[in-house]
Amino acid sequence: MIPITPKLTVDAAIILNGKIVLIKRKNPPYRDTFALPGGFVEIGETTEEATVREAYEETGLSIEIIKLLGVYSDPLRDPRRHTVSVCYLASGEGEPKAGSDAGAIRLFDINDLPQMAFDHNMIISHARDDIDAILSKM
Repeated sequence: MIPITPKLTVDAAIILNGKIVLIKRKNPPYRDTFALPGGFVEIGETTEEATVREAYEETGLSIEIIKLLGVYSDPLRDPRRHTVSVCYLASGEGEPKAGSDAGAIRLFDINDLPQMAFDHNMIISHARDDIDAILSKM
């Protein structure tokens, strides 16, 4: 019998040109709400590979992972089902372009973020010191 477990996802807090990259979700849940780029990990893929792939699919950006921000596992974080997200801080390179699940893409100042989908505001809040340290070097 195969055990029933949460779905594994990834999210990326991407810094590009001194700003945070957010996508506007094209699909439910949270359609038309901004979110960190991310998605489900595929079988045979590491979380790092999934983060790079999802970031490229949703933003058109090549990213370099800087560090692990944390693992977010609240059973209520996704209204569809229990998911566990491995979240990374990354730097982006390229020209942002909305793709796959993204209806739009936008760069936000760290001090002027919108209300985001899922628990993404909390993730950014937890990563604030790391993000500020990187931005201070730019």
